[in-house]
Amino acid sequence: MKATIYDVAREAGVSIAAVSQVINGKGKISEERRQEILQVMERLNYRPSVIAAALTGKKTYTIGLLVPDISNPFFSEIARAVEDQGDHRGYSIIMCSTDNKMERAERYLSLMLQKSVDGLIIGTGMENKEALIKLMKSIPVVMVAREAETNLAMQTVIVDDFVGGSLAARHFLELKHSRVAVLAEKATVSSSRERIRGFRETLVQAGHALAESRIKACEDDLLKEGKEKALELLQQPDRPSAIFCCNDLLAIGTLRAAKELGLRVPHDVSIIGFDNTILATVTDPTLTTVAQPTELMGKMAVDSLIQKLEGQPPAEERVVLRPELIIRQSTAVKE
Repeated sequence: MKATIYDVAREAGVSIAAVSQVINGKGKISEERRQEILQVMERLNYRPSVIAAALTGKKTYTIGLLVPDISNPFFSEIARAVEDQGDHRGYSIIMCSTDNKMERAERYLSLMLQKSVDGLIIGTGMENKEALIKLMKSIPVVMVAREAETNLAMQTVIVDDFVGGSLAARHFLELKHSRVAVLAEKATVSSSRERIRGFRETLVQAGHALAESRIKACEDDLLKEGKEKALELLQQPDRPSAIFCCNDLLAIGTLRAAKELGLRVPHDVSIIGFDNTILATVTDPTLTTVAQPTELMGKMAVDSLIQKLEGQPPAEERVVLRPELIIRQSTAVKE
């Protein structure tokens, strides 16, 4: 049988109230006595009930994390960074993957509240303003890697996606590529929109246009659709000599399309991804990509949320981190 608070109190020779005070870090208990009680808890393998804590209105030391797609290595890396920092700060993480579906996101938000999480980190787009307002009245919320699709003032930790798109465009221009194309996520993904905007504006400033027909959006299965859309682009009579992909999964789909058509990367087509996930280092050729500081983003999101939980004002409401272009083997000077 699992040990209870009564077992701990009896074994330590103290009252239940004393054990509760040690668990919650309160009360006037000597350090010697506190350590004795903690040792009994460890010996009996006693773990306080999160449900019981929630029912009494106490902190559960749990944080909810909502991501759009855990199969995307970028969000796996964000989740790992959040989990590591949460563990370091004494919090457990409950994670849900929304598959970029708003109704699923709202269902999981309701589940998180039922689980009495202390706060929530959201890494997926949120279009329902009313649902967000209701949520923010209940618990502290921090956005990570994505902007809320509303004009609400929210604590946010993101990368500068506009700058990331601009870095990709500049690299192509330096390599003499002007006939370029873009593979993006669907239009509702704010990060993808900003990457396209940065890419396009940099091209325009250099005297080159980016036609809408050269931008292909992918909805769900990014690897599969990325390959399909890349095949469309690469089989055009005036096929692009370079393709910017708004994440690494799309870039890998493009690599597969090029291989299927017998095109050499980077000699026949150069490819840039975005995120710098582990996948970028194991492709053949290795992938030039725009890196996001995922570990720092996850850490800052957790720290910002805990600040809110502790009633401390955040240093900045919107933290925007700078991306970095990592040049590998998938880009080269236009032949």
